[in-house]
Amino acid sequence: MAESASGEQGQEKLQQFQDVTGVNDPLLAEQILDAHQWDLGAAVGTFMDKAGVEASRADARGGTIDWDTPDETTGLLERGLVPASVSPSHYGASEGFVLQSSRSNYDRYQGSSTTFEGPGEFHGGVVNLGLGALGLHGSERRGNQVSSISLGTADAEAFLRKFKQEYGKVHPDFQTSSFMDALRLAGQQFKFLFVYLHSPEHPNTPLFCERTLCSDSIVQFVNENFVAWGGDVRESDGFQMSNNLKASTYPFCAVVMSSNNQRISLLQQVEGPRTAEELMSTLQRVVEEQGSVLVASRVEEEERQLNRRLREEQDAAFQVALQADQERERLRQQEVAKKVTEEAEEELRKKRDEEAARHAIQETAEREAALEQRRLEKAMALGVEPEKGPDVTQVLVRMPNGNRKERRFQSSSKVSAIYDYIDSLGTLGIIKYDLVTNFPRVVYGPEKRCLTLKEAGLHPHASLFVLVEDN
Repeated sequence: MAESASGEQGQEKLQQFQDVTGVNDPLLAEQILDAHQWDLGAAVGTFMDKAGVEASRADARGGTIDWDTPDETTGLLERGLVPASVSPSHYGASEGFVLQSSRSNYDRYQGSSTTFEGPGEFHGGVVNLGLGALGLHGSERRGNQVSSISLGTADAEAFLRKFKQEYGKVHPDFQTSSFMDALRLAGQQFKFLFVYLHSPEHPNTPLFCERTLCSDSIVQFVNENFVAWGGDVRESDGFQMSNNLKASTYPFCAVVMSSNNQRISLLQQVEGPRTAEELMSTLQRVVEEQGSVLVASRVEEEERQLNRRLREEQDAAFQVALQADQERERLRQQEVAKKVTEEAEEELRKKRDEEAARHAIQETAEREAALEQRRLEKAMALGVEPEKGPDVTQVLVRMPNGNRKERRFQSSSKVSAIYDYIDSLGTLGIIKYDLVTNFPRVVYGPEKRCLTLKEAGLHPHASLFVLVEDN
């Protein structure tokens, strides 16, 4: 069934095709795959066949070196360096194809042109290897990333354990992790990754390990300047890296580093036996010539960390300022609300006071009107003051303020008539009072108001004073 680049599987094939062939134009890569009904093997095979023809023409014209080599899988199997169970199919059809056709990934350089110094040593340039071309993403694409990492860790642990048994405890500090984990660790520590591929069956291996790789100078220099990773070429991880790095003989050492865009930079590779002095010279040259890259990376990372800390500090300061502003705004709003509430309460209090004042004025006016009405009624009830005569009683009343009031009454008038007279004056208001004589002291209270003046002993004349009752 034909696929397209829009699907997840199509995108994986498109990326793998670009990694293997080195085609940077995704549109061109998509057109090539589409012409082969998205058969990755057929598309890359056609491309590589054409690339091989062009390479042969370039060789005939005295062109550049071809990095292609015979099938390393077959070669290693024939030399008995890997178990028969490890074959290209071990990595899946697409990865087996990648291992056989990754030549174009070795043809892309950065810096000066590649040169060789003696048999089996590459230096003087940087080769960028795509992770897809190295076959390092295949297990992830098949959803087996966890099992692949576990397998790589198990291989590394087994290699280190056997290496210690064979050559002792003095050796580079090989990581007991997969190649990719070791590469990530090197990037985090801003170091190059020193790769050692171990072939126990090769006749040069024991002497190289004893006198070169495990020498004090090499061990100290590698541990100080590199992250070290070793792999047994008889195991899957080491075997895969021997194919990826095109190892043609052993012992094999390489210096690599991670690059951008999911790529690995091959900085140095050394094949064949070397003395400790020779290997040290090579490694020192790599550190001197390529160390500036790590310094730049470290500076760049430090700048990123510094910028991140500055952003965090600025964000923190901004948050503090924002919280302070919010607190000030909250207090301001609280103060405004309090002021509005107080003003509303004050306005309500004023309205209540005004209402109470109006009510009090109204009550006072009503009370005064009632008193005036009562006074008038009392005055009318008294009638005309009689003239002096034998039946007329002369009454003198001393008021609470010291004033004296005097009036004549008929002797037959009730004691209540004197009260009506006092009320008609309007000077006492609505207070309660009694009329009292001094000597003998007699209180003419409510029980005596119905008596006549004669019956009460007030005829022909009487002197009274107003006694105000306590509230």
